[in-house]
Amino acid sequence: MSSILTNNSAMVALQTLQQINKNLGMTQAEISTGKSVGSARDNAAVWAISKQMDSDVKGFQAISESLNLGQSTVAVARNAAETVTDLLTDIKGKIVAAQEKNVDRDKIQTDITALTEQIKSVVGAAQFNGLNLVDGSQTATNTNGAAGIDVLSSLNRDSSGNVTSAQIGVDAKNLSVSGTVTTQSYDGTGADTGATIANALKGSTTVNSGTATATDATDSFIDVNIASVGDGFGYQLVLDDTAVANSLGARTFEYVATAEDNAAEVADNLFNQVSAFLSATNESNYAVSKVDGDTLRITSTGTNFISVQIEADTAGNTAGASSGGLAALQSLDVTTDAGATSALSAIETLIDTAIDASAAFGSAQGRIDTQSDFVSNLTDSLKSGIGALVDANMEEASARLQALQVQQQLATQSLSIANQAPQSILALFR
Repeated sequence: MSSILTNNSAMVALQTLQQINKNLGMTQAEISTGKSVGSARDNAAVWAISKQMDSDVKGFQAISESLNLGQSTVAVARNAAETVTDLLTDIKGKIVAAQEKNVDRDKIQTDITALTEQIKSVVGAAQFNGLNLVDGSQTATNTNGAAGIDVLSSLNRDSSGNVTSAQIGVDAKNLSVSGTVTTQSYDGTGADTGATIANALKGSTTVNSGTATATDATDSFIDVNIASVGDGFGYQLVLDDTAVANSLGARTFEYVATAEDNAAEVADNLFNQVSAFLSATNESNYAVSKVDGDTLRITSTGTNFISVQIEADTAGNTAGASSGGLAALQSLDVTTDAGATSALSAIETLIDTAIDASAAFGSAQGRIDTQSDFVSNLTDSLKSGIGALVDANMEEASARLQALQVQQQLATQSLSIANQAPQSILALFR
């Protein structure tokens, strides 16, 4: 049946043309934007996933900047620590030269003082954006539980979608030469104040500073017990026999503990320093021995008693009024035989302190470098994943565009033919 009111062929042709035009518009949008999923309307699930991943990419880009900042900060600290190590090595060379009696020790001491000032300069200048990891100014606790900084290193997303940040803790190292602290002290008269870090206990009630009385017995002693140890704890042992005939004066022995040290190792280090000094100087007014693993015994071997002072604190402070990890530099004096011998023992500890700091910063910088490379690669992988989800296949889109353009032309022609169909009905009425 033919009708001039209802043209079914035209309606079918029109619907076909409209669908072709819609598909053609979508294909043209893919080509112009480069995305097959440009909005939530295109594919809500894929769009949501891509947006979440895109937010992670932006987060990792910010993390990359944080790692670059931390990398530069630690690199400055490492370079400073390595430079200080080299300068301390130079100082050791001067001290070794001072062991020879037939040298101008005053000039050697002048060189040591100049090198010490250079160390101060290096430590003071070792800052990046105002942050100095080697001058002892950092007091905030990092994720390692030590004084230092945290470098933002990652964003971790679990299976539930919860996001947490991760940090790389970088410990500060105190290579300062000066500062002010309060220390624990025992001077042989009974005074024992401050926190229990190192104890000096009288082994005899007749042990005194200065000259002994007639009631003083010989071979009295003072036990020095290392009661507490921690990373950066500093210890100073001062022995002074100036009240004794043929005195060698006051000698200072120092040590800064590391995270690997225990009380016995601190006691061993101090014991070795004192023993080496006694052996080198033929000191006969007193002797040193180990009572047990963590206790030194300073024994008077004459009728007069020497003064013993032990100082310690938890901030790497080893020299009375000087708080820096290299504070002992200020007390080095090679102008005398005793001073030169004592300096040789002290410089080894100082070099170890600087080497440990250099190694720690080197390890931290290596970890930051590795994390920075990983974050960069991870960001690229996330971008590739997002592209696989939402990017248009341009080859396929190009082929589809041409096919749709042909279909559009055919559909237009088909609609034109369908619209002309009612004209044939006029022939019936002629």
